[in-house]
Amino acid sequence: MEVAPVLIAFPVLVALRHRFRFSHLALALITLHGLVLMLGGAFTYARVPIGFAVQDWLHLARNPYDRFGHLMQGFVPAIVLREILIRTGSIASRRLLTITVLAYCLSVSALYELIEFGAAVAVGQGADAFLGTQGDPWDTQWDMLMCLVGAILALLLLSRVHDRQIARLRS
Repeated sequence: MEVAPVLIAFPVLVALRHRFRFSHLALALITLHGLVLMLGGAFTYARVPIGFAVQDWLHLARNPYDRFGHLMQGFVPAIVLREILIRTGSIASRRLLTITVLAYCLSVSALYELIEFGAAVAVGQGADAFLGTQGDPWDTQWDMLMCLVGAILALLLLSRVHDRQIARLRS
């Protein structure tokens, strides 16, 4: 389940590559996000080795790789959706663009948490290991917050660079 977005996104990107060419920034972020998801899927997010190294380095109570994964769940889709909305002319107002991107990222995160909830109910006893909550009763809320923070960071840090790349694609 952790790798499902990669298995869906890659064929879609390949199929659409001639009709909608993404910016280098968006493609690089999509690739990075895919690697984060595949690493999390290979080990389960709570057991990713680099997360243990960060946990030890920062003296954290839990492996933070899951939090990083959810940060990326907002960071990357924010840029991808921003590009789609700008290039298709769907939203002219920059303020409305920002609000729409943030709302979309947060709603996708909430949907993903509901899917995880449904899978956990179906799995039953192995749910805690599957969800990677690491004993945190607020894990779902933290996941959604990290997604929102990731989307905000992406928009604050990358919008200018992204605008320049989109302008080059249009010319």
